[in-house]
Amino acid sequence: MALPTPSGRQRLSGPERRAAIVDSAVNLFSERGFRGTTTRELAAAVGVSEPVLYQHFRTKRALYDAILESQTQEPSQEVAEEMKALSETGDNRALFRRLAQLLIDFYLRDPRYPRLLMFSSLEGHELSQIFYERHVACFYEFLTAHIQRQIDAGVFRPVDPLIAARCFAGMLSHQGLIFSVLHPGNLAAPADQIVEVIVDLFLGGISA
Repeated sequence: MALPTPSGRQRLSGPERRAAIVDSAVNLFSERGFRGTTTRELAAAVGVSEPVLYQHFRTKRALYDAILESQTQEPSQEVAEEMKALSETGDNRALFRRLAQLLIDFYLRDPRYPRLLMFSSLEGHELSQIFYERHVACFYEFLTAHIQRQIDAGVFRPVDPLIAARCFAGMLSHQGLIFSVLHPGNLAAPADQIVEVIVDLFLGGISA
């Protein structure tokens, strides 16, 4: 439990201080990138001295790594099983609606993280590749396999399944990028409406 200091401010516990540092760092890194942010600015943003900052993270790189690592965790088993079950039912509308909700939520839940991951990729940070391998690559592996099965069953038109999968994700990602990067806060319509329109367009275009 945090205790009040003589000045009336609460003294944060170690984990609370670490979390506050991470949150402030996310703000700065998402605005300026790793290279454009100094440790002095990080310390000032969270209201501590640089020595206190170093007590929790020995280097700026260690802090950056911790933030990105939190975003590159493996997808939950629960979500993976949900997607597999929806795919096996053959209910394409339910599957693509759920995938669309997950994709758009990534951008809307906390717009700082899409920006942070873009900075990490542009700056050559290896954890951006880890994020791609753990999330993007496995997403496309799952979706292309599903699309190919639907093509084989005569449900979808014969198209390149990877191109189709990227088209689907691209429509959603573009909406998210406008909201989080290009024109922050600008969403063309409520998220559920965007999901329905994009799913309608995609299934209408790919169905046999």
